[in-house]
Amino acid sequence: MTAAHPDATAVKQAIQWMLRLRESGHDLALQQQCKQWRSARHEHEQAWQRVIHLHQDLDLRAIPGAGLALQTLENSQRRLHRRQALKLLGGIAMVGTAAWLGKDLEAVGSWTSDYATGTGERRSFPLPDGSLLQLNTDSAVDLVFNEQQRMVRLKRGELMMTCNAQLPLLVRTRDALLESFAGHFAARQDSDCTQVSVSRGRVAIHRPGNGQLQWIESGQTWRLDRQGAHQLEQVDMDPLAWSEGLIVTRDMRLPDFLAQVGRYRHGYLGCSEDIADLRLSGVFRLDDPEQLLQLLPKTLPVRLRQRTRWWVRVEALA
Repeated sequence: MTAAHPDATAVKQAIQWMLRLRESGHDLALQQQCKQWRSARHEHEQAWQRVIHLHQDLDLRAIPGAGLALQTLENSQRRLHRRQALKLLGGIAMVGTAAWLGKDLEAVGSWTSDYATGTGERRSFPLPDGSLLQLNTDSAVDLVFNEQQRMVRLKRGELMMTCNAQLPLLVRTRDALLESFAGHFAARQDSDCTQVSVSRGRVAIHRPGNGQLQWIESGQTWRLDRQGAHQLEQVDMDPLAWSEGLIVTRDMRLPDFLAQVGRYRHGYLGCSEDIADLRLSGVFRLDDPEQLLQLLPKTLPVRLRQRTRWWVRVEALA
């Protein structure tokens, strides 16, 4: 049967656990109790993922009035269903700046997804059939698992699949439907295309209006867009390294590198046009994007111009 959204009871319980953990600090016993509740049922983990990512994406503690709203949630959790909770939390964000509004809309997407990650987060999720789903930063998927098919719908961001060999697994993106049996592959949905990289097995590409299958073989990376599907002969970044917490570049233009790093942090990150042709090759850790940026002046003839934590521009040395 199709993967269901968690019911109102599970969501209410997840909200209560979040509030209790937030107030308890480092209560190991309470953390263990929450872990046991999450593992007791699949619906509990789904509800937990939606509530915790809504909390993280909105950063409720930093929004004026959040404490009162969270207290209201706690006091009213017996009579709040999911839409009411979302409306209350979303309403707080909307009284702030446009940036908060954008983050709220992003959080709504996470709330309505079966699995999601926040900015800078990477997570792994075992699926009911034994496959392994990994999500990169700011990503969201829905599941459709029934007697006829097993499908993961990529709503935004980037995933990696390690498929169970017994049945075909489908991944639907904006640009194509992908099919694999025992494959291991990654798919990233950008604004203008989907990029697919296969490290083991092969992946079939199903495209609307095209009756002929195309196959992505092991070791290949393809670009899928409105014009068609074609193999990329050269790639400037290892498309699978993010699962190990790394960015591995090969002669990558600086603006493209900053665009990738920017996916793991909030705020503006860019460079001046006069250094746009500078290139990087190397291995960079993703765990601390700010520390990663500090390596740039040691690698290239550039300096960091930082107005705030959220606004960083890379410029040429004076």
